[in-house]
Amino acid sequence: MYSTSDRRDAVFPIAGEIVEDLIQQAQVSDRWLRQSVLPKMSVGALACHLGQQLVRAAELLQATTDIPPLNSVDEHYHRAAWVMSSSPDDAVNDRTTDEAEAALGVAALRTRVDEALATLRTLLASRTAADVVLIPWQGWSLRRDDFLLTRMLEIVVHTDDLALSLEVPTPAFPEEVFAPVRDLLVRLAERRHGQSALISTLTRGERSQVISAF
Repeated sequence: MYSTSDRRDAVFPIAGEIVEDLIQQAQVSDRWLRQSVLPKMSVGALACHLGQQLVRAAELLQATTDIPPLNSVDEHYHRAAWVMSSSPDDAVNDRTTDEAEAALGVAALRTRVDEALATLRTLLASRTAADVVLIPWQGWSLRRDDFLLTRMLEIVVHTDDLALSLEVPTPAFPEEVFAPVRDLLVRLAERRHGQSALISTLTRGERSQVISAF
């Protein structure tokens, strides 16, 4: 019934490989129990949250749904309650799953990510992944292309969070991964703060503001 562009099918595993490489670094296990740069999240929980983007994608791309997809990826973020959250203590920011996975240790995380990435490569290369993907924690669906972009955004953002937590250079994503994430973040920031705030911040140091897509 629904068709999807497959432009991200070859790109998403590239983002996954960067995640896989980062969590293999020794600093991840060395700092596993330390506080990350994110409030109330250990390095281990943050690493698990990053890895979960691949694990959940591998699970959800194998499922079917009758729920019609949203019209755009932007609508997904306009609807999501966590986008407007102002505190890590808000219910929508619950991280108990990440902490529970962190309790299993770094070796278990690396195994989960390796297996998920292998599954994703097979699903996307064989074109057997679902065209429409249900996001059960939201209650709506996205076309596969849009769903993969949401996971790429999470990967780009949380890779930076984890690298800063480990005090290692943030991996550089190739243009085909980074550009659509950058463009989405700009659109979301413009919607939230307006064109003037965005332009002033990007071009006028004397008028720059603190703006965020979320």
